[in-house]
Amino acid sequence: MGKTWNIEEFKKTARSAAAEGIVMLKNDNNALPLGSGTKVAVFGRSQMNYYKSGTGSGGLVNVDYVVGIYEAIAASKDLIVNEGVRRAYEEFVQKNPFDTGAGWAAEPWFQKEMPLTDDMVTTASSESDAAIFIIGRTAGEDQDNKNEQGSYLLTDEEFDALKKVRSAFDRTIVLLNTGNIIDMKWISDIDPDAILYVWQGGQEGGNAVCDILTGAVNPSGRLSDTIAYDIDDYSSTENFGSDKKNVQTEDIYIGYRYFETFAKNRVLYPFGYGLSYTSFKIAYDSFDYDMEDGVKISVVVTNTGDIAGKEVVQVYVQEPQGALGKPARSLCSFGKTDILKPGECQELKFTIPWYYLSSYDDSGITGHKSAYVCEEGDYVFYAGSDVRSADVVGSVKLDKLYVMQQLEEAYAPVQDFERLVPGVENNTFVKVYEDAPTRTLDPNVKRSERLPKDNVYTGDKGYKLRDVETGKVTLEEFISQLSDKDLCTMVRGEGMCSPKVTAGIAGAFGGVSDSLQRFGIPVAGCSDGPSGIRMDCGTHAFSLPNGTCLACTFNEDLNEELFRWEALDLRRHRIDALLGPGMNIHRSPLNGRNFEYFSEDPLLTGKLVAAQLKGLHRYDVTGVIKHFAGNTQEFKRHTVNNVMSERALREIYLKGFEIAVREGSARAIMSTYGPVNGIWTASSFDLLTTILRDEWGFDGIVMTDWWAMGNDEAGAPGDYANVASQVRAQNDLNMVNSSAEDNSNKDNLEEALKDGRLTRAELARSASNILRFLLKTPVYRHMLGEESELDIELKDAVSEDDAKLQDMIKVKMNSDVTELDASKIVVAKGAATTFLLTAPCKCLMDLELVARADNQPDVAQLPVSIFQDKSLIKTVTLTGMDKEWQTIKVNLYPSFVGNFYLKLYFAQGGLEIQSARVVVTKNMEEEFKRGIAELG
Repeated sequence: MGKTWNIEEFKKTARSAAAEGIVMLKNDNNALPLGSGTKVAVFGRSQMNYYKSGTGSGGLVNVDYVVGIYEAIAASKDLIVNEGVRRAYEEFVQKNPFDTGAGWAAEPWFQKEMPLTDDMVTTASSESDAAIFIIGRTAGEDQDNKNEQGSYLLTDEEFDALKKVRSAFDRTIVLLNTGNIIDMKWISDIDPDAILYVWQGGQEGGNAVCDILTGAVNPSGRLSDTIAYDIDDYSSTENFGSDKKNVQTEDIYIGYRYFETFAKNRVLYPFGYGLSYTSFKIAYDSFDYDMEDGVKISVVVTNTGDIAGKEVVQVYVQEPQGALGKPARSLCSFGKTDILKPGECQELKFTIPWYYLSSYDDSGITGHKSAYVCEEGDYVFYAGSDVRSADVVGSVKLDKLYVMQQLEEAYAPVQDFERLVPGVENNTFVKVYEDAPTRTLDPNVKRSERLPKDNVYTGDKGYKLRDVETGKVTLEEFISQLSDKDLCTMVRGEGMCSPKVTAGIAGAFGGVSDSLQRFGIPVAGCSDGPSGIRMDCGTHAFSLPNGTCLACTFNEDLNEELFRWEALDLRRHRIDALLGPGMNIHRSPLNGRNFEYFSEDPLLTGKLVAAQLKGLHRYDVTGVIKHFAGNTQEFKRHTVNNVMSERALREIYLKGFEIAVREGSARAIMSTYGPVNGIWTASSFDLLTTILRDEWGFDGIVMTDWWAMGNDEAGAPGDYANVASQVRAQNDLNMVNSSAEDNSNKDNLEEALKDGRLTRAELARSASNILRFLLKTPVYRHMLGEESELDIELKDAVSEDDAKLQDMIKVKMNSDVTELDASKIVVAKGAATTFLLTAPCKCLMDLELVARADNQPDVAQLPVSIFQDKSLIKTVTLTGMDKEWQTIKVNLYPSFVGNFYLKLYFAQGGLEIQSARVVVTKNMEEEFKRGIAELG
């Protein structure tokens, strides 16, 4: 291969990232690492089905291979597997095959566990040195976890099997192949020697696990979430999972901020916790500060053990309680050492800006409403390996209040509610509630006060987008050429699987009509998702470790390097933007989409996402950071109202996004499906203009999630057709339409233009944002006919989708309408059905497929890709709303006498096929009939 793309280096980096994200919680009696020649018995049904990612759009990556945990162990030169135990699981799975569920968001959280007999376990123990027990869980888009057995809790079968194994073996290791944390109460009863969260590590995940087990890599992952004793211990549990409204009374006290302040005794494993095969000493080196640059801390990390490894240093601050109330500790910086040999040391330096140490006053109780302030008092700093064990390294005493940034009220709640704040009583923290401030402005009132400068339509002056780049005309002058229809078309993104961009990807935007393309506007493509590129036509890409795993690395450099490779994967597939990283806060362990997201902490999230964006930007592609903001559950995500204080919004739920914008130079953002404080995020002027653009300086694009609603005022119902409200808020792209020019979704843009609810200037403003984005994309250069050395190299790196044609169904076309046996079409995730057709003469044909959603949720995405020979003809995506029979009509290529193939590929199950037929078009009908007659 060329100098830039190297798939082996990509694999190596992904393997390293997956390994560095593995968190070892327990390692009694030096159970790990396993020495060379160790005989291991691998238990647990999940050895048969490694979860490389969670479910939904963020996990649908077609791959060349997946290395599971068992496969990696079996291939290891250092370990010897007990084949008898493996055979038992293989026989069990033959009778109890993997349950994929029926379609979108229907895959079960777990697979049925195999019961163990005492004889089997005793025999295995006599033949093996150690037992490895793998527990697997999945969840994802539209499928939250639940506090039930098989999801957040172990099943009785899993518990019983674990107990039998632990009783029989002197050394038992438990591996948790999950997307996020699960209940851990079973530890006290089972008491295994070692426990590791190995997460969902992508296609190299099994190799990463084996590296840790054998000691080829010393574990250095740290928990990005607090593990409590019980789900009811989490501050969010009481107000999670509603079908209408979640009032977030816990306020800013999420995760460790809550536990360290109110419930230290309810923590099983603290935030930032993780063990190593060696030991480290973190020693104070220097501490300094000033009011301009912030606080500067230096520590020296020494490997005091006898094995090389990496250490994570976390810096926390305890702020004065003041009038606002503060968490007992908040993460304000972190860093990771290089690999340190025994006795080797490394200095880590931290600079913490005062802005990171400030709190937002949303009530005016400090005398500075709507401002970030540092209140008077002592700021005590701690450094260590987790939030609980960190030691004091210095303090600063402020003798007065400092205003760090004066802002304005934005996106505050429109109702009063009680929220949690700490109070001091006998030097302990107690629960105290106070009323939230009542909003003084409706969330979208500011829009009428801040309309953009009018844009006057001039008609076509002959300017192309290239003329803007070269400075011949201004962007405003260029946009003035575009008609109102052009502008309405531009704010409608197309998809799924638009034929105008790379086959099988999620969306297309920009020059989505012939008219727009005549102005030299390219069509950019975007693809799911955070775990790698999803292409529903079946094309293969690389599957990455999940978001939680990458967060647990605490390693900015490694995240940047991994996404540098991901950028090249995007470039070689001619995709301009990845729909990710996902970066919502882990408010609750039950959020099904936590696997895509990072952490309960906004600083850790923001810093690592900024690093990933830097990696993507090195090759001019980008990520669409999502979901902006407050997506904390999947149940009823289109409509459930998240009610939160403005302080919680800014300090917790927006802070990671702010860091990604300010430090990662984010270029694209996706709003959420649902409302916050009564306003759907896609139509919130406060969120998308006041905060995002006016305060943070963001100049990129905002797109909706696929098929999102908008509303005009707080409390009003959401409406899929209300795209005018989205454009007014400066949500630039409504995703997703089958035809932008024809207004296939029947939105209200033209109507709103006529009655004054929407102005041409607001459409032009969104067009400006889109065009500025496009000018930075590879597709713009490709449109100009420019092919860089990288483009040429990456063309050679794309292998044709050469999936073998299996189980061909032979069909002879002996009439102008040929029925295909619909009962033989396999509709399941990743399934393909191929027909071999024989035509008597050259003819033009259509394929007509009649299908509907088979009892699926409305937001389910159910794509079917149609291939003729080796060419993708079209990908059509039905949704769960298509409950009535839909006729899919596809024009096929002209066929010559002989054989040709039709392949139907389903990236997801959940469709019901009524009929399929090939119809000869009328203009060729007579010739076709003559051919049939000649053949007799």
